[in-house]
Amino acid sequence: MATAQRLTRYQREVADRNVEAILDAAEDLLQQGQANISAIAVLAGVSRVTVYAHFPTWEALLEAAVERAVRRTMAALESVPADDGPPVETLDRMLAAAWQHLARYGAMAAAVAELLSPDAVTRTHQAAHHTIGALLERGQADGSFRTDLPAGWLVTASIALIHACSDQVRTGQIDEYDAVRILSTSIRDLFTGPSPRDPARQDL
Repeated sequence: MATAQRLTRYQREVADRNVEAILDAAEDLLQQGQANISAIAVLAGVSRVTVYAHFPTWEALLEAAVERAVRRTMAALESVPADDGPPVETLDRMLAAAWQHLARYGAMAAAVAELLSPDAVTRTHQAAHHTIGALLERGQADGSFRTDLPAGWLVTASIALIHACSDQVRTGQIDEYDAVRILSTSIRDLFTGPSPRDPARQDL
């Protein structure tokens, strides 16, 4: 029994290493725009059979790669306590902490957006919706964030802005060193709404 348990544990460790190697290879190749199962298998040092054993379809592999990228970005977001300080300041710190990951995965996100179904893209971003949504809820409760628009819309719009900023950095339309300021200002204004002196609010 002990030998069988050791063997099972060893097999599991090998499988975990293979999965990480496959996802690393997929990430690298997606960034280069050259991803396919054969190339991923070669770069990961495994066979095509092994790739398919873990990811039976091309979409399953892409979704797993995106989920890992989002999970790593969320780890950076969650490293900033959501209840530490005013919500507006917390939002700025979260975006600054996460930007290094967001910039890294920009090219991959652009490539995958064309390959994954909308439902799959939504599934991979559930963690982001939850984390940003929790902060938004706290800010709405204390009056820091607007309540005149649906919370779900604000979260979805903020994630769209994050992707848009990453795309514009990748294509050279926004300077990488100015990206955090632009992103933070845009999402902060989205969440807080127009200022009291804004004519748009006075007309309401």
